[in-house]
Amino acid sequence: MSTLLSQETLNALAEAAAEAKRHSYSPYSHFKVGAAVLTDDGKIYTGTNIENASYGLTVCAERNAIFKAVGDGYRKLAALAVCTDPVPGDGLGSPCGACRQVMTEFMEQDAPLLVVSVKADGQRSIYAKQLKDFMPYPFNKL
Repeated sequence: MSTLLSQETLNALAEAAAEAKRHSYSPYSHFKVGAAVLTDDGKIYTGTNIENASYGLTVCAERNAIFKAVGDGYRKLAALAVCTDPVPGDGLGSPCGACRQVMTEFMEQDAPLLVVSVKADGQRSIYAKQLKDFMPYPFNKL
């Protein structure tokens, strides 16, 4: 799988994550997140965070999108974009440790990972790295 994706593909992935964020069910944290994964044949799957009053039953947007793709038979994903509301500090959210570990199961370490923050006025900040920059020491299969 190539990490050299076109700007058009990366933009489409970021757009899909931003659209997915609109469907967030986050009545407890009020923190909306959307994610989009790209399969090795160019299909995009999206997911959003879905909270529950019992927080342990909450699912993150990234895992939601990955599990949709895996449920349809995909085992290798080419890229992932996550879109959050701005956060204090640098203004960009980031996938949690559980999501990062799941990503390592289905993505190559050099796969593109885009973190997109969309402000209320529609302006975007994008932080693009590779999965290995977010999860350098994953728990590996035995």
